[in-house]
Parts: sequence; C-alpha cells; structure tokens
Amino acid sequence: QLRLVESGGTLVQDGDSLRLSCLGSDRTFSNHAIGWFRLIPGKERELICAINWNGDVTHYEESVKGRFTASRENPENTASLQMDALKPEDTAIYFCAAHELREINLMTMKDETAYDAWGQGTQVTVSS
Repeated sequence: QLRLVESGGTLVQDGDSLRLSCLGSDRTFSNHAIGWFRLIPGKERELICAINWNGDVTHYEESVKGRFTASRENPENTASLQMDALKPEDTAIYFCAAHELREINLMTMKDETAYDAWGQGTQVTVSS
C-alpha cells in the first residue's frame, strides 16, 4: 500500500518562501492525483490545491492562488508545494494525500474519503 511522507515544514517569517515535499513509497505514486491539505488550529482540514497524475493539470483554492505552486516528479515519486509570499494565516499543518483517481475531479477532491493514502503532516509556522 502506498505511503506518503511530507517534509519541509518549519518556522518562517511573513513574506518568506518555503517548499514542502511529499515522497511516495513506490511507483504507484504516479497513479494518483495528489491533494494538498492544511489544518489550521480551530478549523477543519481544507484542500488548498491539487495536481493530476502527470502534473499537467492543477487546481488552487482562492486562499493560495497566485502564491502556491504544486508540481511533481513521478520518476522520483515526489510531489512538491512551493509556497511564496507566506502570511501568518498560512500557519498550519500541511498534508499531502493520494487521491483514488489520476485526474482532478473537483466533486471529489475535497472529499477526504476519496483518498487512498495520507502523509503524517508537516508543521508550517509563519511569524509576523
């Protein structure tokens, strides 16, 4: 069964950039669209962006559009989330998850039960 591990979270300053990585355990990684979620204290976990199986299609929620960029390198079983112009309100635990489908489906990308694997999360803290 596919396993995911996120890395890259740390403490940064307002306006800084940070890159998160999501490493898959095997080549089935390329069979899945990847969703990036975050959990902000006091709120429910939310989808912030998604990338399809080969990286050709991406989707961003308004809260991160224009600041965050998702990418992936399937030969390395890796997905990345480049986060620019970080704000204190971006402080959260960030998760990557492998969707059951290869392509992005906006009807199911926000449904956490449609994901086959989740990483453990990585903490990003943005100080003002």
